[in-house]
Amino acid sequence: MAEDRSALPIRFGTGGWRGVLGDGFDFARARALAGAVGAYAAETRPGAPVLVVHDTRFLAGRAAEEAAAAIEAEGVAVLRGRGAVATPVASRAVRRRRCAAGVLVTASHNPPEYLGIKLVAPAGGPLSREVLERLERDAAARLAAGPAPAAGPEPRSSRRRAADLVGPYVGALVRLLDRDALRRARLEVVYDAFHGAGAGVLDRALGLCGVRVELRRGDADPLFGGDAPDPTAPRLAPLRRALRAGSGLRLGLATDGDADRFAAVDAGGRVLSESDALALLVDHLAAVRGARGGVAISRATGSLVERVAESHGLRVERHGPGFTTLSAALAAGRAGLAGEESGGFAWSRFAIDKDGILAGALLAERLAISRVPLHEALRELRRRHGASACGRSALALGARLAERFARLAEAPPERFDGSRVLAADRSDGLRLELGDGGFVWWRASGTEPALRLYAEAPSAAALRRRLAAARRLAERGLR
Repeated sequence: MAEDRSALPIRFGTGGWRGVLGDGFDFARARALAGAVGAYAAETRPGAPVLVVHDTRFLAGRAAEEAAAAIEAEGVAVLRGRGAVATPVASRAVRRRRCAAGVLVTASHNPPEYLGIKLVAPAGGPLSREVLERLERDAAARLAAGPAPAAGPEPRSSRRRAADLVGPYVGALVRLLDRDALRRARLEVVYDAFHGAGAGVLDRALGLCGVRVELRRGDADPLFGGDAPDPTAPRLAPLRRALRAGSGLRLGLATDGDADRFAAVDAGGRVLSESDALALLVDHLAAVRGARGGVAISRATGSLVERVAESHGLRVERHGPGFTTLSAALAAGRAGLAGEESGGFAWSRFAIDKDGILAGALLAERLAISRVPLHEALRELRRRHGASACGRSALALGARLAERFARLAEAPPERFDGSRVLAADRSDGLRLELGDGGFVWWRASGTEPALRLYAEAPSAAALRRRLAAARRLAERGLR
């Protein structure tokens, strides 16, 4: 008998609830979840609206209408954004407009057949795990009681408040940046928006600062050109070619489908690792912008970030995967900066959730002020603080791979990639601390059927070898 996919429970991973459209994600389940959010908002912040937005994905706008109708059925006002809205723009709007919550219809960097929902707390960061579990239970009870009424063929958006969220966000970002330095530098940025919601935001902000911006893949294609809107190195080949073809002070930037993740390419067409880009941001903000309050990073982030932060007198705390605990550290004041291995970054002066638009703009500011190409700046950081290379990869997670990985986690090796295993941590997948100061980490994705591979090694060549070894060990098991 075929599995009834509509009966699958709604479960939030590290970056929201997601599923293949029509097979894991459907409008009935979206309505149930939105209704639960509406009831929660009415109880915890009576009178406050819920912000509902969507990205550029196929049927995302319709799903947002369904969610909005379910929230209104709970007696809660809905505030809608105009058009497709990037996640960082929406998160900031939730806080600034004193909303009870934000419902963001997006599947972020997942392939185009996915759709999903992210939820934002009133402070502008992720909801706590406790609240998410409550909403999961309420949504399950609503589904069991029968489907909620659909929004109907006529959208009700004309009866709701629709707000320009991009304008205030861009204005705040421009005021944050060193506009004079950006204007004087005659900097050129090539920005790849991956057909996502970042188009018209990052390029607009930098343009207002006098930066020449060449926008690529800025059209809102709901299928993202047939590929996942995830700015990983293989997908950045067009951006790399564009950087190599030019001259002068140049920078390549990219954001994922909802623009909460970023990637950077230097003037020579080299893709910066997420950890290297984060190290540059921490160094810039501590040395030039006076950032204080510590740095919160994930356990899969490279050690160069930690050494750079400590050289500026910033304490460092490490957390598990996902940005939720990093945002909590920012909200509590334990950290002023936060970042992770998958392209997430936040500065509490502007945001407490990851913001790829902010990160890209600050890298442009660093380049404009220092006039030092990013690869040279990285070389200097490594000279002062020690070399390391950190990166990630992924494998499709099917039943056979899951079984082999389970056996690996039960009996991890005593040596890996030529180094002695100092410690094995099974709290989330399998993480091995290695004798050369690096690590390797296998863990199941919280947002799609994939096995994530993370590693750190003493050099880029050693990192490539280590990730390949991690892939082989997961696929073939111990021999």
